[in-house]
Amino acid sequence: MSLIFEKQIKVTEEHIDKNNHVNNVQYVHWVEEIAGEHWDSLKHKTEFAELAWILVDHHIQYKKQVYLNDIITVKTYPKVPEGIKQPRKVEFYCHDQLVVDSDTLWVLVDLKTQKMKRLESDWLDKLE
Repeated sequence: MSLIFEKQIKVTEEHIDKNNHVNNVQYVHWVEEIAGEHWDSLKHKTEFAELAWILVDHHIQYKKQVYLNDIITVKTYPKVPEGIKQPRKVEFYCHDQLVVDSDTLWVLVDLKTQKMKRLESDWLDKLE
């Protein structure tokens, strides 16, 4: 899929919790961060560049622990739209193993009017 966005993160002290592994809340932050970075890299190709994505539902599964100085590869991509909601997958890999798996639902909002924007079901096809 050409809409995959990827980056690497080196785990630092600020990411570690009292149990000496990456804090679960940190992954939630990274999910939002990579979704925003991905949108920033694509929005110029759309008519929606001035609109914002709002997270409305989030499911995350923690599979393995990650530790200080590990390198995490984060991959994200949008899935087929579900009506007004846009699903997004975010996967975290460490040492080539899936360590965290996230499914989120987003809505596109005009921040000036506070109205949600309904997208055509094929809108992602125009970005590939």
